[in-house]
Amino acid sequence: MRQIVLDTETTGLDHASGHRIIEIGCVELVNRKLTGRHYHQYINPDREVEAGAIEVHGITNEMLKDKPRFAQIADEFFDFIQGAELIIHNAPFDVGFIDAEFALLQNKRPKISTICGVVDTLIMARQKHPGQRNSLDALCQRYYVDNSQRDLHGALLDAEILADVYLLMTGGQTALALAADDGSQQNEGGAAIDHRRLASAPRRLRVISATAEELALHQQQLAEVDKASGGNCVWRRTSEE
Repeated sequence: MRQIVLDTETTGLDHASGHRIIEIGCVELVNRKLTGRHYHQYINPDREVEAGAIEVHGITNEMLKDKPRFAQIADEFFDFIQGAELIIHNAPFDVGFIDAEFALLQNKRPKISTICGVVDTLIMARQKHPGQRNSLDALCQRYYVDNSQRDLHGALLDAEILADVYLLMTGGQTALALAADDGSQQNEGGAAIDHRRLASAPRRLRVISATAEELALHQQQLAEVDKASGGNCVWRRTSEE
């Protein structure tokens, strides 16, 4: 089975009011494994991006001036998604915008629902976790998916994160991964876990080592504690056993 995890960013919230797509991000899954193939494109919408939208995704009008129009990338985008099952969080939003963009083309394309299956992970999450928050950030926290780089929304990064969430949500893993005999890792249901690095590696934690002087003072303190206890410290007995 070929699946495409998809996300978009837009100039505003309502395509019926003339708002347009400004970024598309897709990652490919085949038989529940990430293939490494992806589709990513920024788009000039020929209109202003609303200030409220910029606060969400950080994509400014200046950034989009030299980007292609949707009509210029429509064919390659259509070819990438055609026949696949689309995995989308809050699918009506993204599908509505894509259908609206296809409808504006001189050579109109069919509606998404006629060329692709669509799975809405928001509906899936609400059914699986009723009464709980089911935003993408909330699901990342629930399924232990690293979203530390998600300061702002971005279509490709959000598609990558959603792919991880979807695989965990549908594969049953919410806890420790188990090592298989061949050294690979599996989830609790036995399905292989596909590990990959996001586009930007997370920042490494700074390690501060003790100085020689600090280590000497530490040993002196331990010796004084040991002397005061008559050599019966728990830490000393444990280290000698």
